[in-house]
Amino acid sequence: MDEWVIDKPLGQCCSTGRVIAPGEEYYATLVQTEQGFARRDFCAEAWTQQKPEVFCYWKTKLPAPDQKKQLFVDDDMLMAFFERLATETEQEKVNFRFVLTLVLMRRRRLKYDSSRTQDGKEIWRMRITGTQDFSEVVNPNLGEEQVAQLTSQMGQILQGEL
Repeated sequence: MDEWVIDKPLGQCCSTGRVIAPGEEYYATLVQTEQGFARRDFCAEAWTQQKPEVFCYWKTKLPAPDQKKQLFVDDDMLMAFFERLATETEQEKVNFRFVLTLVLMRRRRLKYDSSRTQDGKEIWRMRITGTQDFSEVVNPNLGEEQVAQLTSQMGQILQGEL
């Protein structure tokens, strides 16, 4: 399994280099690089002027240095990211989506319905709670250590830690 190296937010706009002040709104993004997913932060002005090409983004405020860490992404954003990964076949993204599925199950946004085997792969059928919709997820049969590693990396991406 590939290990992702996710840079922690530096508190500055990756486009302009300008420092983002505590309490200031900015856009945290997830971009696809040759090495995998990477987090990039953009100040509101750069975002408005350039609209960079990103895989996923969320608008947030930079916390004060003494402020408790919090998850910047709500369940709706996690679900949008989950759906965006639905057609991906690259193993790294399949693994990431599976761990995201486990997070969404814990948050009760997805519920396991059934499974089947197709082309030697286990496919989980997940019901999206509050709807009649279903989504399928490939179970890559990750070990506990791999799930823990991906969960940690997901936390680094989704949390605003300075």
